[in-house]
Amino acid sequence: MRTVVTAKYALAFCFLTSLTLALCGCGTSNGTGASSGSGGSTAGLSSINHIIFLSQENRSFDHYFGALREYWAQNGYPDQSYDGLPQFNPTSGASPLAGPAPSIPGCDPSQPPPADCAFDPNNSITSYHLITQCIENPSPSWNEGHVDWDYNDPTGQSAATLNGFVYTAGHDARTNDPPYNDTDGIRAMGYYDGTDLNYYYFMASNFATSDRFFNPAMTRTHPNREYLVAATSGGYAYPEGTDAADSKQLTQTTIFQELQNAGITWKIYVDPTNSGCAGPPYAASCLIGLSYIQNFTFANTIVSQYPQNIAPISQYFTDLQNGTLPQVAQFEPATDAGLDEHPTVDDSAPDNIQSGAAYVESLINALMQSSYWKDSTFILTWDENGGLYDHVSPQPAVSPDGIKPVDLLPGDICTTSTGPTCDFVYTGYRIPLIVVSPYTKKNYVSHTVMDATAILKLIETRFNLPALTKRDAAQPDMTEFFDFSSPPWMTPPTPPAQATNGACYVDHLP
Repeated sequence: MRTVVTAKYALAFCFLTSLTLALCGCGTSNGTGASSGSGGSTAGLSSINHIIFLSQENRSFDHYFGALREYWAQNGYPDQSYDGLPQFNPTSGASPLAGPAPSIPGCDPSQPPPADCAFDPNNSITSYHLITQCIENPSPSWNEGHVDWDYNDPTGQSAATLNGFVYTAGHDARTNDPPYNDTDGIRAMGYYDGTDLNYYYFMASNFATSDRFFNPAMTRTHPNREYLVAATSGGYAYPEGTDAADSKQLTQTTIFQELQNAGITWKIYVDPTNSGCAGPPYAASCLIGLSYIQNFTFANTIVSQYPQNIAPISQYFTDLQNGTLPQVAQFEPATDAGLDEHPTVDDSAPDNIQSGAAYVESLINALMQSSYWKDSTFILTWDENGGLYDHVSPQPAVSPDGIKPVDLLPGDICTTSTGPTCDFVYTGYRIPLIVVSPYTKKNYVSHTVMDATAILKLIETRFNLPALTKRDAAQPDMTEFFDFSSPPWMTPPTPPAQATNGACYVDHLP
């Protein structure tokens, strides 16, 4: 479902006084102790023969991994610089150090529904621990993502204040049909910790993560997933088909075309559970509809010429056992199975993050327990922040192809005024990242600014492929995450089973 901040409220931004809400890390390009360049050597990259990547749905870095430093202290991991939620930083040692929990303006309590959320600097909503593993959906779409940057300055004339997350979540809740329970947008400031996401916290702590990893564009799922495989959305800020003028498919080259042309094996795995695809065996013509590759004309070629390259998730486990794992593999999120970790869009069927994390656990553990472990890497991230709070602003980025937004609708932000954030020259917000491999440095945190197209740069570097666009060409190649001379994890660790007994409700918070 597409939710937007309407023109009525977009125009109101121009008449509100500016806030002086300076949140930690806004506008910074690197965290403390930042790495420079790729930080690694490509000399040993030939040790990795299989690159597997998965992007789950709609979670921000602070929302998921903001409490990681607390987890380190509780579980005996060495502390290091890590720019999570400031309330979990120690009072001495590696910076950044402890600070107050972030707090931003909420909705005016004197104007409850059915009135729209009224931005109220006098009603602050402070970061807090969520108990429910199921929350109603905030929106990361174009308008909301820009208001999150700054309610008073969504086109980015000044440095981000990151003060709009609660407002946009409250606005969306009240204009949803039917309205959500959280009509004040308080869910946007909630976070999880190592008791909720114990598998992810263990893997991020033992392997590698980053506190400067961003989704590619300041908008919603579809464009960001297009960047993930093609390093561009072709100028689209919304899903294709949002209006009648849209092209039905993009013609841009995808990473899979480059792999095919270079003779590198590849496969896209999808989960057909609850999808309506009949099988097994499953028809490629149906499975392709479960992959975002369908947004590209190359999808038609897959169905007609490479039907074996779009496969059900069961085939992944078979490939691990039979010695048929491709050199590059992408997992699409198991959306129809309810395992993609997307916030709930239908209150009658809540999506539980612990169920999604357990699903991811099954994929990673199967790799670690297979013969392929010795020369593989598994990269786990999320497609965008989902409208959930993060205290570090989007970063300047290279336009992939010089194409400005082509599908903004009347009244959208950037249609009546313009500014730096009105083009694809900024990333989106920070998203979680875990890099899992026998070569991954132990307990490593990257501070190098990059977005999810860096995954493409890694694939291109490893297999000697050309860049798809100027965006992936400008990315670090991710080799800084690896130690090829003394691989730490040839024998993988034994992670805990992901907890699945957390409370799941959407009728109240926390």
